[in-house]
Amino acid sequence: MLGENIQSLDKFIATKDITVLEAMQKIDKNAKNILYIIEDDGTLFGSLTDGDIRRWILKSGDLNAPVINATFTKTRSLHKNEIDKSTFLMDSALLKSIPILDDENKIVDIIFRDKNDLVYMEATDLALTDTPVIIMAGGKGTRLYPYTKILPKPLIPIGDIPILERIMNRFYEYGAKEIFLTVNYKKEMIKSYFAEQKLPYDIKYVEENKPLGTAGSLKLIKENFNRPVIVTNCDILIDADYDSILRHHVAAENGLTIVSSLKNFSIPYGVLEAEKEGLVSAIREKPHLSYFVNTGMYVVNPELFKMIPDDTMYHMTDLAEDYMKKGGRVGMYPISEMSFLDMGEFQEMKRMEDRINEVL
Repeated sequence: MLGENIQSLDKFIATKDITVLEAMQKIDKNAKNILYIIEDDGTLFGSLTDGDIRRWILKSGDLNAPVINATFTKTRSLHKNEIDKSTFLMDSALLKSIPILDDENKIVDIIFRDKNDLVYMEATDLALTDTPVIIMAGGKGTRLYPYTKILPKPLIPIGDIPILERIMNRFYEYGAKEIFLTVNYKKEMIKSYFAEQKLPYDIKYVEENKPLGTAGSLKLIKENFNRPVIVTNCDILIDADYDSILRHHVAAENGLTIVSSLKNFSIPYGVLEAEKEGLVSAIREKPHLSYFVNTGMYVVNPELFKMIPDDTMYHMTDLAEDYMKKGGRVGMYPISEMSFLDMGEFQEMKRMEDRINEVL
């Protein structure tokens, strides 16, 4: 168990007057997936996890709402004289952290479970034991040229491990034992690399003879799946609870669920709002915009595979749009900005490596 010193507590604590968006940003920065919310007088009000935020977003979608709307107010805590009970409470209640309070109900310490502590089993509950996982690894990775002139994108290392191997290892942590790889560009190099590795999971290769897009190659898989399938790009890492993603997909009765990440953009100029005849009605100085973007990870019901045309360039976004046109339900599973690691561009590679060192 790890305690936080007083000087570093601020990054895990926020007052009730911030918005849900501001809370998300603070949780991203502290990399512990939790924020403790306090009253104006400093006493504990409640806690906020990425799961609490996700439930609020799916309920209302209002990122600018006061954080108290999403806060869990029945937070477990211990008095400073009971700190020796923290291990028992965290194990019995499956908590990742617990605040330590003084006589005035103010936080004086926070105990976090060590990320290597195997007692906490949420991330290793084998939720994907029977779930098919398909990774699309056939693209050329043109955004990463000239790296991809030498190596296929899936084998570009993040740290000392290729990105594709990191992705597969992450699925394995959740119980995946068999992974389908759709390959095309430099496919023999990919197959040769993994043939030399001692992997605890099996790889089934699905070979394209020509580029078929992010969904077209799925039609080449001859397996008859009988449960939702996870489909993902080979250049992203999603730091989220995969079990939760699957459960949400089923509970929402979606045919297709898109894992979506919050992205914040700052416009470095004053933005003018104008009326007729060019009359300026307002000036917003350097506004911040927030959108949920497609990460490239999906949960798909197997019956949707029948909609994919044979031997045709076809993308997952085409499948989503065609399914919606037929009245099908396409939903999203929101995650925070820092939970989406994208290796697709040079400037993102360093951020991915830094984040991996923190949380994965």
